[in-house]
Amino acid sequence: GHIAFPLGDVDISSKLTRNIKLRVPFVSSPMDTVTEHKMAITMALQGGIGIIHSNMTPEDQAAEVRRVKKYKNGFILDPICLSPESTLEDVFRTKQSLGFSSFPITDTGKMGGRLVGIISNRDTAFIEDPTVKVKEFMTARASLSVAPEGVSLEEANQMLKASKKGKLPVVNDKDELIALIARTDIQKQKDNPLASKEPGNKQLLCGAAIGTRPEDRDRAKLLVEAGVDVIVIDSSQGDSMYQ
Repeated sequence: GHIAFPLGDVDISSKLTRNIKLRVPFVSSPMDTVTEHKMAITMALQGGIGIIHSNMTPEDQAAEVRRVKKYKNGFILDPICLSPESTLEDVFRTKQSLGFSSFPITDTGKMGGRLVGIISNRDTAFIEDPTVKVKEFMTARASLSVAPEGVSLEEANQMLKASKKGKLPVVNDKDELIALIARTDIQKQKDNPLASKEPGNKQLLCGAAIGTRPEDRDRAKLLVEAGVDVIVIDSSQGDSMYQ
């Protein structure tokens, strides 16, 4: 017969678990040639979910999960920070290991410290001496647009658009950094309306695989601490003592 409804009425969302619904029912395999953080990010942006394989150390697998969780946030609640005493070499090393190009600068070099500036590609483009300290070339606090604690995501997005800056730090009444929001996240939300993400902090959903050996309990603990949303038991075959 003929279709009597518009395409927009089609709903293919499916339950992955009792509490996780995917708008696109696709899950990528926990294989070392298939799913690490890049595939998991892509799957989540398209409405599915990726399961990070376990053919690596527990610490490396947890790091892969953290990369997914940090990729797209409404509020980035634990941004990587540097201190004014960090050097250009530290900036490049951190950028290379994490793939980020902008970092808030706090007096302690950690989240929760007093905001003193921010650095981006624009700040580092013409600096050649790797020993130069961040405080010499960062964009200082006085030149930054910031949002107050308690600001809504929508309000923060509007402030970011108005300031025409790439990053908007969120600070408390002591000027301590409590969150960060990125202009690129606004565009990502527009480009990926079906993205699988947590309803509260807007982080992408990510799964990870573990085996059934006793030491996998420690692996599971690290994955939970990294923010994993679902853990999958992975077995190549069922005919062994571990199944």
